[in-house]
Amino acid sequence: MPQQPLYVETVIRADLDRIWQLTQNTELHSRWDLRFSRIVPTGTTPDGANRFRYELHLPLHRITGTGISLGERRRADGTRTSALRFTTSDRLSPLGDGRGYWRYVPTPAGVRFLTGYDYRPGWGRLADAAGIRQLLGWMTAWSFDRLRIWAETGQPPEEWPLRSVLAVWRADRPRASRCRRRPVRGLAMDDSPATLDTLAAP
Repeated sequence: MPQQPLYVETVIRADLDRIWQLTQNTELHSRWDLRFSRIVPTGTTPDGANRFRYELHLPLHRITGTGISLGERRRADGTRTSALRFTTSDRLSPLGDGRGYWRYVPTPAGVRFLTGYDYRPGWGRLADAAGIRQLLGWMTAWSFDRLRIWAETGQPPEEWPLRSVLAVWRADRPRASRCRRRPVRGLAMDDSPATLDTLAAP
């Protein structure tokens, strides 16, 4: 059976504009998100969508691909959204074509920052179900908590490299377990913005 789309949610006690900056600026985004080593803007479409090239540096290989995103900074309900499509021709990438979104929801407790995304398995459905999708979900959640720490305390993400997961004595380290991994109701892609369906091919 097809695997469920991924979902991750956290609450960040920081200014909405600050969170928007850390997530929408491509140089800042690649600093906290384990899924990207580098994001390079490559142009803007007539409707304001941003095209980019992304890289993920592995020990023996560098995965590359392209994407397109469209953010809504001002919405009538006070929330913000960002829609994304991505693709790669790299046969060694575990992710093929994909789509997803970010949603920013101000609340009295802080900003609910959440994502839902799905993709075509690059290594086939069996490998995806055997562990790839679970690993990507963990990477996303751990990255979201590293972002939260940066936004709330000012500690740059470089102070928390991946090896910090081994520092079990540090209660203040990023932890994927702090994030919600399933929506309260419905499915992961139910909360996607309408802009996701309007995006051109990356």
